[in-house]
Amino acid sequence: MHQPAISDYGFLSDCRSGALVGRDGSVDWWCPDRFDAPAVFGRLLDPGAGHWRLAPTGAGAPGHRAQRAYLPDTLVLRTVHHTPEGSVAVTDALAAELGARGHQLGLNSPAVLLRTVTGLSGRVRMTSDFAPRPDYGLLRPYLHGQPDGAVLAVAGATMLELRSDGPQLHAGTDRVHTEFEVASGDVVGFAAAHGRSYGEQPARLDPTTMIVETAQAWEAYRETHRYDGPYTDLVRHSATVLTGLTYARSGAVAAALTTSLPEQIGGDRNYDYRYAWLRDFSLTLRALWVAACPAEASRFFAWAARSIGQVGPEPVPVLFGLEGERDISEHVATHLRGYADSRPVRIGNEAWRQRQLDVPGEVLAAVWRLHDYLGETFDEELREMVVGLTEQVANTWHLPDRGMWETRDADRHYLSSKVLCWVAMDKAVTLAPRLGGRGDPRRWAAIRDDIRATVLREGWNEQVGAYTGAFGSDQLDASVLLLPVLGFLPATDPRMRATIAVIQRELSTDDVLVRRWDSDPAGFLLCSFWLVECLVLAGERGRAEALFERAVGHANDVGLLSEQIDLSTGASLGNTPQAFSHIGLINAAWRLADPTTD
Repeated sequence: MHQPAISDYGFLSDCRSGALVGRDGSVDWWCPDRFDAPAVFGRLLDPGAGHWRLAPTGAGAPGHRAQRAYLPDTLVLRTVHHTPEGSVAVTDALAAELGARGHQLGLNSPAVLLRTVTGLSGRVRMTSDFAPRPDYGLLRPYLHGQPDGAVLAVAGATMLELRSDGPQLHAGTDRVHTEFEVASGDVVGFAAAHGRSYGEQPARLDPTTMIVETAQAWEAYRETHRYDGPYTDLVRHSATVLTGLTYARSGAVAAALTTSLPEQIGGDRNYDYRYAWLRDFSLTLRALWVAACPAEASRFFAWAARSIGQVGPEPVPVLFGLEGERDISEHVATHLRGYADSRPVRIGNEAWRQRQLDVPGEVLAAVWRLHDYLGETFDEELREMVVGLTEQVANTWHLPDRGMWETRDADRHYLSSKVLCWVAMDKAVTLAPRLGGRGDPRRWAAIRDDIRATVLREGWNEQVGAYTGAFGSDQLDASVLLLPVLGFLPATDPRMRATIAVIQRELSTDDVLVRRWDSDPAGFLLCSFWLVECLVLAGERGRAEALFERAVGHANDVGLLSEQIDLSTGASLGNTPQAFSHIGLINAAWRLADPTTD
């Protein structure tokens, strides 16, 4: 089977879960219960792990071409297929709850995948091939035709009900294969509804009506979220993608929709990103604040505070499940071949066990950003969390950790971790007046200054002529671009300017794609956006704008950014759509709007 490029996929979301639909009309990824639940369509990671293809019969043959775009300010995807016989439009969406508007979007999503076919010209023969394989392809469901014409697929705990308002559905041995013709003006709808074998039953929705309703729900949501600044369309779309990656019931933002899309084809750095990272916290919050609204930011903050719970001496995990689950232990799905035969496929993420010293800094920076908005809700539990995290940093900042790239070899004294320890102490000093006498700002300030002096002394490498990734190392690391972004050093500082120049010379390709380190096989898009911010802060706005515009050019045809970009081919790599990449875009655009923004 031909493996579609990562950039071939469009993203659907109901703010409960998401799906990927290829340019060829095949839904190859859908975990209907929630983002990190088992997939019922998993062909993204194995040819036999399930799919639902809806496209002109013989699509891909000479004379066929497809054009697609989202309906404005939505994640409802419309693909127009042109064939020698005529043209049709396939519109795909994950259904919103009927009547959901504003911040109700996603709270009670019914887990229904909607697909409609509209005849535009001529007469086009269509094929629907519905082949669910629950539990990441481990299960082959029984298919039962129903008296009302639906087909029920049941296996294990999963139930899917396929309905059509057009052609009759016939249950085969392991799939529902349907062929039908669409003439100009015809509209044919399908709906695949998820339920539980021993619980919630599949919802029964009219696909044509509900696609219109879902588009209106997205449009109404975006109408309440305004952004006035440069690159408005790009920022608004990235904000929509971030909303689509948000698990609305808790406010948590998943790092990506997928698991185990490789950083290098055939490589083994394939990880599960369907969870919410506290490391991304302050940058995500800033992006939500800029491009969405304080309500979304505060809901995300509330999720984090509840997930952390009471702070003890043990490190706060760097990531959690979408409802705050702490133990998300990793296992390998050995039955899956992986994207383009890139193994292993991992379910879960062992990084939750790592010591990550930067986590408290991310959380305290978020508290600082929200403290005026929080107002009366700055209660005793929040004070306790601030004090607990601050004291944890005070007691542990001198220890090594695994660093923001979550290395799986050894602990080191990573520069970015130490700088975020400095951020934690700096924000704690600022927040001390809100802590009801529980703060110790004099001692905290002394520790903050000690961290700063240590970073400036131990982080600089005279031979390299730059701040390097870890104390005593001669290895460059693009994470040190955070120093100006976080306010640790001005970008105009001579040593910082030298560091930016060395990173551009040694780690960037064509001054656009920035690798994380020298042996990194691909450009990491977030690092490119950090470089944009550094150039703005250094007073080089023209270069920053040029870099920004070239970096966003690596989005696919519907504006989605993956994690990384292949240096030689420009192909998208890594999990997609990647929240961090879209967060980087929003924050870089805002920095271009106002260099003084924090």
